[in-house]
Formats: sequence, structure tokens, C-alpha cells
Amino acid sequence: MTVLLSDERITRIPAIESDEPLVDLFTRGIATTGRQFAREGVADRLALADAFLPAGLRLHVREGLRPIESQQEIYDGYRAELERLHPGISDRDVHVLASRFVSPVEVAPHVAGAAVDLTLVGAGGELDLGTPIDATPEQSDGACFFAAVNISREARTNRSLLADVLTAAGLVNYPTEWWHWSYGDRYWAYLEDRPAAIYGPAPSLLGLST
Repeated sequence: MTVLLSDERITRIPAIESDEPLVDLFTRGIATTGRQFAREGVADRLALADAFLPAGLRLHVREGLRPIESQQEIYDGYRAELERLHPGISDRDVHVLASRFVSPVEVAPHVAGAAVDLTLVGAGGELDLGTPIDATPEQSDGACFFAAVNISREARTNRSLLADVLTAAGLVNYPTEWWHWSYGDRYWAYLEDRPAAIYGPAPSLLGLST
């Protein structure tokens, strides 16, 4: 069973801030949509993963650091959508359901600069990964889950390639979103059996905008 970001096994993990700087991913040779920032350790691992790809393919980061206000807005909007779809749902249940797609602010990897949303691109543009980035479970009939079976063979092959290079570089996937990969956050700490996350949402980081 998938462990979600709302699970106490994740929320009880402390974040011991390393004060590692944010870097502009483009300056590290990583293809991005607009200016995208992430922690230096994340950037280094993305550059390594990019180098692992076959000739002609690249990682393309759509989003890295996310201001806390944006994270809250996305969470609130998706939660409201779920409440419309599930009238009478309890506060706890809608919180858990929302965390499949949007992290609660208090543990959000994007807010810490620890996560990126990315895809694969080639000479002809984006590869088929099964769904667009940010397709909700409802919109995609669950095809946004990394291990979904209701996607094409080509999409499955491309997801496997994405996972191979990113995992080899030390990043971890949030399994409800094939595009979401992180390092140094609480979810990484949980999967890697570490006592603490190394990145937290320090106020000095939240003023940066992409």
C-alpha cells in the first residue's frame, strides 16, 4: 500500500536544515521551463541522471522550488474539488485523499527546494509518459500513478527509463505522481531509512520565485 505524504510515518520525521543553497537549474545544464530552482544536492543529482540518459534524450524540469503560498493555494483548490466530488467526506479523509496529489504544506518537498516535476524530451519534443504532468488521479483514472497499468507500452518503457536514471542518481519518486522526484525531504528520508530530512522550508528560501 502506498505511503502518502499525510501519513504520520512521514510527518513525524524531523527536518534538520542543512542550509544548503538553492541553485538555478539552468546554470547546471539542466533543461527547464522558465527559471527553476532547487537545492544544490538535488541539482547535482539531476545533472548526473541527465548524463545517464541515452544520446538524444534529456530531462526537462517543469517545476522546482515552489513558494509556500502557491503550495497552499494548490492544496486548497484540490481539496475543494474533492469535497465537491465526495459530499460529506470527513476532514481527515479529504486531507488524506488530497495528499495523493498535493502535499500538505507542512511537509511539502517543493517548498523546501527538495523536489522537481520533470519529464523526458527528445529531438521531437516530449516523450509519451502516459499522462500530462499534473494530471490528477480523477482526470487520468489513476494513470498518473507511476506503476499504473492503464498506459501504453511506450509510456511504461519511458517511465522505466526515467526511474532508472533518477534512482541511480539518488532521487526518489512519490508513487502517485510519475513526474515527482525528490532528494533530502521527509519522503526521501522515509524511503532511504534516514533519521531526518536534510532540507526544510526555511523562510529565506521562500522569497525566491520562478
